[in-house]
Amino acid sequence: MKTTVEIPDALFRKAKALAAEEGRSLKDFFTEAVSNRLNQKNAGDSGAMPWEAAFGGLKQLHRENRRIDRIIAAEFETVDQEEWR
Repeated sequence: MKTTVEIPDALFRKAKALAAEEGRSLKDFFTEAVSNRLNQKNAGDSGAMPWEAAFGGLKQLHRENRRIDRIIAAEFETVDQEEWR
């Protein structure tokens, strides 16, 4: 199917240059780009880049880390008189 899409000139030039570097046509380049984006959405991805998953991927541990920090801080504030004699 043929269609017309308007994109910023700078973005078009980057896409055209990258497609040329890879020895691919713009049609193939854009087809793959759109397909990859749609596959991300279908996989339940929020549209984030793959590397972004590593940042904040362990959010469930933040509460546990705070709990451990509180335990350590409380332990260091107690002084055992026997150890200091």
